[in-house]
Amino acid sequence: MPTLLRLRAAALTASAVLLSTVLAGCGGDDAADEDLTRQELSWKACPAPDEAQGGGASPSPLPDDGEWQCATMKAPLDWGDPEGDTIGLELIRVRTTGDQNERIGSLIFNFGGPGGSGVTSLPAFAEGYETLRTRYDLVSFDPRGVGRSVPVICQNDQQLDAYFQQDATPDDAAERTLLVDNTKEFNDACEENSEKILPHVRTTDAARDLDLMRQVLGDGKLHYFGISYGTELGGVYAHLFPERVGRAVFDAVVDPTQDPEQGSLGQAKGFQLALDNFAEDCVSQTEECPIGDSAQDVKDRIAKLLNDLDRNPLPGIFPRQLTQTAATGGIAQALYSQDFWEYLTEGLENAYDGDGRILLSLSDSMNGRSENGEYSNITPANVAINCADDKPRYDTAYVERKLPEFRAASDLFGDYLAWSMLSCTDWAVAGAADHPDVSAPGAAPILVVGNTGDPATPYEGARAMVNALGKGVGVELTYRGQGHGAYDSENECVQGAVNGYLLDGKVPPAGTVCT
Repeated sequence: MPTLLRLRAAALTASAVLLSTVLAGCGGDDAADEDLTRQELSWKACPAPDEAQGGGASPSPLPDDGEWQCATMKAPLDWGDPEGDTIGLELIRVRTTGDQNERIGSLIFNFGGPGGSGVTSLPAFAEGYETLRTRYDLVSFDPRGVGRSVPVICQNDQQLDAYFQQDATPDDAAERTLLVDNTKEFNDACEENSEKILPHVRTTDAARDLDLMRQVLGDGKLHYFGISYGTELGGVYAHLFPERVGRAVFDAVVDPTQDPEQGSLGQAKGFQLALDNFAEDCVSQTEECPIGDSAQDVKDRIAKLLNDLDRNPLPGIFPRQLTQTAATGGIAQALYSQDFWEYLTEGLENAYDGDGRILLSLSDSMNGRSENGEYSNITPANVAINCADDKPRYDTAYVERKLPEFRAASDLFGDYLAWSMLSCTDWAVAGAADHPDVSAPGAAPILVVGNTGDPATPYEGARAMVNALGKGVGVELTYRGQGHGAYDSENECVQGAVNGYLLDGKVPPAGTVCT
C-alpha cells in the first residue's frame, strides 16, 4: 500500500466511546503473575469481522470443510516492561489437511500494509495456499494497532470521507497551509484517541509478538510467509532472533536500506513503471484500446483527466465526488495487480464520459472504505506504524525542494508521493530509526522473491534485502511479471520454488529466474 498523505476537514472531537475502544485491550492485566509463553489459547469459531477489520461475514469453511478458528493471545503492552500491562492480539488459523506425523508446524503469514488485518486476509487468500496446508497449520494475526488488536483510532467515518476528498497535491501557498493544518489535525486526533498504544506499534514490537506467538503455538522455529511490509517485519524478526528462524519466504520485498524519502521516490518510479506497462498492454491488444491510440496517448489522457479533476471533480458515488486525489489513489490501487487492469480501463473510459464511480470505488478499496461507508483502521494503523518506525520528519520547504526529483520519477505519481512525506511531521511519537536493521548472521536461509513489475515494492528491494540479511541468509529468486507480489500470480516456477522450500526444505539456487 503506498504511503499516501490523506487530508480531512475538521478535528475529531473527544469521544469517550472511541477512547474506551482503544484502551479496552490495555487493561490492568499483570503479566508478572504468569509466563505468557505458557498461555493456552482458547480457539473458537471466528466472529464476523468488526469495523476496524473491514466488516463483512464470518469466514466460510474451506472447500474441504476446513474450519476457521480464532483466539486472543496476551502480549505485553510495552516490551520494555514485559511484566506490566498486557494487550490482546487476535489470531486466526485453519488446521493442516495432512497427516499429523508429516506436520511441520504453524506457517504464520503477514500480508503487509502496514495496517492490514491478517485475520481477514488469510481466509480471503487461503485457497491459494492449500498446497502449503498439507504440512502446516495456516496462521495469521492482526498486529498490534490493527483490526481487533488494540486498533489505532483517529477519526470517525464522516470525517474520513472528508479526509480522503482533500487535495493531497497543493498548488499554492493556501493549499499548502491547508494540507499542513489538516495533517496536524489528523495526527492530533490519533494521539487523542489512541495515546496509550501509539508508542508501542513499532515493527520491533510486532517482531517480539511473533516470537511469543511462535512459542505459544508450540514451534521451536518460526516458519513464516511475509508479503510486502511483511518482509520488513520478517527481516526485523530475523535480526532480533536469527537462531529462531525456520523456513521463511519474503515476497514483494521492501527495501530495508531506504529511508522514507527514498522509499517514496522508489514507489513513484515503481508505479510509473506499472502505468507504462498497463498502457503498453492496452494498445497491444488485438482489439482497439478504448482509452488511447498509443501508450503515450493513454498516459497523456490520464494526465489531462487528473489535471481537470483538480479544478472540476466528477460525480462519483453519491454524495461524494471523484477528486484528483481520489482518482490518483484509484489508479494506484488498480496497478497493484494485472487482474485489475481491466477495471482501470473501464474506470478511465467511464471517467472520460463524466462518470467517476469505478475510480472512486477503487480508491475506496485502497482506503479501507466499505460500501456502507464504514472504514477499517488500515489508514490510522498504517500512519501510526510508519511514524513510530521512521525517524525522519519533513516540512513543506523540504518537499518543495524535492518535487523536481519526484516529478522526474513520475509525472503522474511524483507530487502525490512527495507530499506524502509530511504525514509524520506532527506525529506524537518519535520515530525509531532511518531504516530497519535486518542483518541476521547465522539465520537459516530466507527465500527472497522479487517481481520485476512490482509497483509498490520495486524489484530492486529484493537484492537490497538479500544483501542486508547477510551472506548465506538471503536467497534471491526473480519473477519477471506484473503486479505486487509473485506467489499469488500462480506462476508454476515461483510456486514450485516456494513450495519446495517451505514443504521440503529445498533451497532453490540463488539467482533463479522465473518467467
